Amino acid sequence: MIPASSFIDSCKQHGLTLWTGVPCSYLKPFINYVIDAPDLRYVGATNEGDAVGIAAGADLGGQRSVVMFQNSGFGNTVNPLTSLNMIFKVPTLVITTLRGEPGGAHDEPQHELMGQITGGLFDLMQIPWAYFPTEVSEIDAVMARAVAHMDEKRTPFGLIMRKDSVADYKLQTKAAPKPLPPGGTIEAWGPQAAYPTRREVLAMIQAKGRPTDALVATTGFTGRALYALDDRPNQLYMVGSMGCAGSFGLGLAIAQPQRRVVVLDGDGAALMRLGALATLGYERPDNLVHVLLDNEVHDSTGGQSTVSHSVDLAGVASACGYPTVVRAHSLAEAEAAFVNAKGLTFIHVKTAPGEKGDLPRPKETPVQVIDRMRGWLKETQG
Repeated sequence: MIPASSFIDSCKQHGLTLWTGVPCSYLKPFINYVIDAPDLRYVGATNEGDAVGIAAGADLGGQRSVVMFQNSGFGNTVNPLTSLNMIFKVPTLVITTLRGEPGGAHDEPQHELMGQITGGLFDLMQIPWAYFPTEVSEIDAVMARAVAHMDEKRTPFGLIMRKDSVADYKLQTKAAPKPLPPGGTIEAWGPQAAYPTRREVLAMIQAKGRPTDALVATTGFTGRALYALDDRPNQLYMVGSMGCAGSFGLGLAIAQPQRRVVVLDGDGAALMRLGALATLGYERPDNLVHVLLDNEVHDSTGGQSTVSHSVDLAGVASACGYPTVVRAHSLAEAEAAFVNAKGLTFIHVKTAPGEKGDLPRPKETPVQVIDRMRGWLKETQG
């Protein structure tokens, strides 16, 4: 058994300063210690996959991160780990607990199967792993192996934590709840002859954005349409990792507080991980603008209907703590909201479904896209 401080100090020495995840009783000492530490940041995610997205965005912004969760929630991370981290080559230290360990302490029935396959899941995703150190003398070797892999291969490394690996640490800091801010402009949709197209809204954002804005476009037609309009080094076209654009943007905004981050989201994607709005609303970064392009369909998979027509997504954002929420009824209103955005802002704009048949895919690989953006972020740091 090791004290939480010993492992966390080693992480700090290797530049891992942002911690995010979902609690487990095995992880309680870590989470408590990081919350108390003045030089570390803990972001509590509503979902394990969202935590992976947050960490990936922070890594792009230059802040190395640790993701923690219980192995019963491991399944929630498979999509972003395989289609975000592994495809874009984003290294993250992943710590999962080993609940339901075969031959170990008696545990709840929901952990039985996952306890048997936790290591196998890492193997299946081609993510190397080791058991979490239980002696202080083991920490340096484990961390050296993990960091060497992440530096060389640029992919995640896993640590599997058994019961009683870390000594108890009692939380000293009392969390202060953040009251809901007064909502922004939320009006009912009125009669509308025609919605703007996706490309019209994206073209407006390219034209009216700041030179140092970092754009994160959700997977599917949104990223491809942005690319078709004008490929730029400040634009990240997400692939896979469905619903993770907001969490990824949050991580990037935390790591780059001097820069505005613009998340270009879709209704289908946002609905997949609606809990991410709660994390964004609580963290409330004042340098993030969340634009939701809502055409009420899964456009890139054949136009099947989403349920956004019966969900008040602007109301959800307001209830989750976004200080400014604007329901844009036209391209002009979307432009005004975007140009005048201050602090965390949610802009909900209805768009017409469908796309032109000539929509291209980026010629650059995901690794080339993210490496180009890393370089651009460094060049425009000031």
